[in-house]
Amino acid sequence: MNKKILLIIPAYNEENNILSTINKINSYNKTNKYKYDYIVVNDGSKDNTESILVENNINHITLIHNLGIGGAVQTGYKYAYENNYDIAVQFDGDGQHNVEYVKKLIDTMDKEKDDLVIGSRYVNTTGKFKSTVMRRLGIKVISLVIKIFTGKKITDTTSGFRACNKTIIKYFAAEYPLEYPEPISTTNLIKMGYKVGECHVEMNARENGESSIRTWKTIYYMFNVILSIITTCLRRYKN
Repeated sequence: MNKKILLIIPAYNEENNILSTINKINSYNKTNKYKYDYIVVNDGSKDNTESILVENNINHITLIHNLGIGGAVQTGYKYAYENNYDIAVQFDGDGQHNVEYVKKLIDTMDKEKDDLVIGSRYVNTTGKFKSTVMRRLGIKVISLVIKIFTGKKITDTTSGFRACNKTIIKYFAAEYPLEYPEPISTTNLIKMGYKVGECHVEMNARENGESSIRTWKTIYYMFNVILSIITTCLRRYKN
């Protein structure tokens, strides 16, 4: 495959994880046919993330201020668009995503002619790591709301492990949600008529640190995502 592939890796205070993540990508590239470029977007980290990136000559962009996950990921999409990549893959810097599954995302996108493919923990119910009970409940509720408003079932609505084609790279570079980016951007694409698919992937628990979506915030997160999805869909109906 001659396509240019970029891994977009947002990182905020990932001093304990980012080097391990990059080393795994580099090791994969040495032994496999698929080769992945990467860009780490240091989202205004306050720890030693920047020093680690510089000292290890890791390709990265440093944001002066913390923009949040949406702004960091969109920065990566702008980089992908400006550098003419064919495929962009969102890839966490905390060790949760397995580089071995990137190929499966891309192969699924090619086979099914999808514009965007989501790596899902829930397509295959025998998967190992599925997060907390409360978070799984929140994902199911958000999935139901998306199904009601779009007709499309998405099993892993908050997955940040996603691959998209050149058309979506261009769109995301210009327009990407700053809040609740995964479920809102997925809903937007479906409402716009793009083809969104899923494939099963295994994910790991974070190697170090805490998720940005903590257990005590799950209900608040779910409520606000649902409101945002409804607002987004109603706005598009008017258009």
